[in-house]
Amino acid sequence: MGSLTPSKMLHISTSGTPSQIGFSHGTLASAHISRALTFYTRLFLRKCTMDWPAVKGFAMQYHPFLSANFPEYVEEMEGIAKGAGREYADVLALNVRTEIAFGAFSDGCPTQPHFPSLISRGEEEVRGADEDGLYRQSENLICLTIVKGDGLKIQMITEAGIIGKIGMNSHGVGCTLNAVTAKGVSFSKLPCHLALRSVLDSSSRAEAIATFEKWGVASSCHILVADATGGTGLECSSEDIVRLEMDEVGVVAHTNHFVLPHKKGVVEKRWLPDTDFRLRRVGESLEGKEPSDEVLWEIFRDEVEGDGASICRKQKEVAGPNALATLFGIVMDLREKKATVLVGRPMDPIEKLVFSF
Repeated sequence: MGSLTPSKMLHISTSGTPSQIGFSHGTLASAHISRALTFYTRLFLRKCTMDWPAVKGFAMQYHPFLSANFPEYVEEMEGIAKGAGREYADVLALNVRTEIAFGAFSDGCPTQPHFPSLISRGEEEVRGADEDGLYRQSENLICLTIVKGDGLKIQMITEAGIIGKIGMNSHGVGCTLNAVTAKGVSFSKLPCHLALRSVLDSSSRAEAIATFEKWGVASSCHILVADATGGTGLECSSEDIVRLEMDEVGVVAHTNHFVLPHKKGVVEKRWLPDTDFRLRRVGESLEGKEPSDEVLWEIFRDEVEGDGASICRKQKEVAGPNALATLFGIVMDLREKKATVLVGRPMDPIEKLVFSF
């Protein structure tokens, strides 16, 4: 069952079996899913000359692995498709859009968001992300609350139709994401957004990391996994996973490039020239400070530009890397099991949301 709450961002609360959760999601977000499918249909055709039937064919190559090892995710996506009046392959394509982008794009990865991620370990566990994405996708973001049959509660900000993204759960486990462009995809590992969902289904940071290391991640990205005990950055490629541990003051910071060595053959192509600047800017902004909520929001409001962009990013053009704009910011207190989300640019948000458990 599910319910719809009127708001500037679509809020969906759903519970039950995976099929019921998916059906509510698909029914209540049907218009958003339709817009998202139109958006990606045009984008993939323009950028990688793949029409939608080809995109669905690519996506369905993940079905055997998912059906055998993560049937509950298949059931939820099938439920979304049924609720939205779409084919399962349409919804699967949304959920593996990162793999489609990295598997098919030849000129970078313009569908991917970027955002700095931070975490501190101390008396309070604080972490945050400043989500940037193609501005036209902002209307398709939703706030999704899931209550599973075992009582686990998940709250996330995601794109309509996608079952895993940025958020936290009632165990106090949270995750954020950074896009990284390193060549290669695997059809026998967890797609990026479903890997994020596996974090939100976990009871601890250790359990989430064990899932990643057992199954692998199908394409390149950085996923920050945390709970009240601390946080670990996982730099993923289709070939390996490398851990980025907290520094001496308990901070993990990341933008849109690998900061650690990877297996030979993992070749990164940086798609955002400002990624190094933004990572340096985060470090400078944290120097000598405890990364409290206030400090994180100060960083996420930072408009100092370097190499073409700032942390709090404005859309400057209709295509290319400057088509990206900050869509929301989130700061989580994983000890207290609560989070604050500012929708829009943190400098001038259009809505404030609170997650709590």
